Amino acid sequence: MSWVFLRDLLSGVNKYSTGIGRIWVAVVFMFRLLVYVAAAENIWKHEHDEFECNIKQPGCENVCFDHFFPVSHIRLWALQLIMVSIPSLLVVFHVAYRENREKQHNQKLYRNPGKIDGGLLCTYLISLILKTGLEIVFLVLFYKLYNGFKIPHLVKCDIKPCPNTVDCYISKPTEKMIFLYFLVATSCLCIILNLSELSYLIFKYSIKCYLKRHMKKQQ
Repeated sequence: MSWVFLRDLLSGVNKYSTGIGRIWVAVVFMFRLLVYVAAAENIWKHEHDEFECNIKQPGCENVCFDHFFPVSHIRLWALQLIMVSIPSLLVVFHVAYRENREKQHNQKLYRNPGKIDGGLLCTYLISLILKTGLEIVFLVLFYKLYNGFKIPHLVKCDIKPCPNTVDCYISKPTEKMIFLYFLVATSCLCIILNLSELSYLIFKYSIKCYLKRHMKKQQ
């Protein structure tokens, strides 16, 4: 899978982000995307083939694997990376709209089309709320699908067509657990960064509005 589009998206968003937003982009690119491409994808590459049960009943291993892993960790992680990055497109599109509007009117309508103020500020805040919400949704989804943030060494399965309760073994569980913890930690870090940036922008805008009102009263 090619991740060039996501890299280009993050590069574009970086131009219009605050300092905290640039840290978020760095975390997503370096600690999530690069780790996914360089290491995590290979660890889960043959997870189905390496899932073994102590019985060779036809279909038993397949139904047990599907029961314990309804969605692959790595595919869900990839979907999470894409979904939490998509709201940033709102900011890119809004800046493109401003630039296109200036071209149509053939005059300078904004001091800086990429400056976070006015309508662009609202768009930026919405994108932060969406990113935070999606991060939380995926963390809850991970927890619910796999009964916690853990990967057991052994699972017991009694689903038909298995004739009785069989023991099934997951390949490289410790290594997968380490990457799962890393996934959860980086997701939590991104949530903290998004909430910090959201608070910073709201506080900054509130101070700006207060100062404008104060100046008007003095005049």
